[in-house]
Amino acid sequence: MNAASALVSRELLTSRLMLWTLFWINAAGTIYGYIWYGQQIEYTIQNQSLWQVIFVPDSPTASLFFTLSLLFLLYPRLSKPTPIYIGARTIIEALGVVTSIKYGFWAVTMILAGGAQGDQLQWEHYMLIVSHLGMAIEALLFIRFFIFGRFAAFLALVWLLLNDSIDYTYFVFPWLPDELENNIGAIQSFTMGLSVISLLLTWLFISFRKV
Repeated sequence: MNAASALVSRELLTSRLMLWTLFWINAAGTIYGYIWYGQQIEYTIQNQSLWQVIFVPDSPTASLFFTLSLLFLLYPRLSKPTPIYIGARTIIEALGVVTSIKYGFWAVTMILAGGAQGDQLQWEHYMLIVSHLGMAIEALLFIRFFIFGRFAAFLALVWLLLNDSIDYTYFVFPWLPDELENNIGAIQSFTMGLSVISLLLTWLFISFRKV
């Protein structure tokens, strides 16, 4: 086994040390993400309908689902495999994977697009690039260890497209740099297209389980 294969091996990625490390990193990132969205959440509560708040913090909610998914790997026998348990687990895992892929790549693209149009990138931007790339990569790596299938992943796509529709109908999408304000139409198309691409990537990696 070469070094690259060892880094993505089942033995390493599903070791309890690795799972706990990723769990706490993702949990901390989730908390930070909700704090980061704090001003937009407050603005939405004060100026728009309360029900729209759930559609504001995209990335931390994706991270939350992935964090919960890691618990299923840490405690595979925590609950008896009843139909309700299996159904809840598959939905949580699918949401954790598909949304993490989508918002991981989306955030990186928006940061780089803003920088390309003149936004002054600070160290926080580069931290967000690294953390969001990590979200997408870990989601792709862990698909083979989860139990959800293509239908659950499709349901995750339905949620993403609903989220996209709410975001750009009621303007609760993540706040963008001023440099991108004239590109909202293109960003909406890209965002919805990326939702579909995230599903297709998930389906592709699901097929690798059989290899």
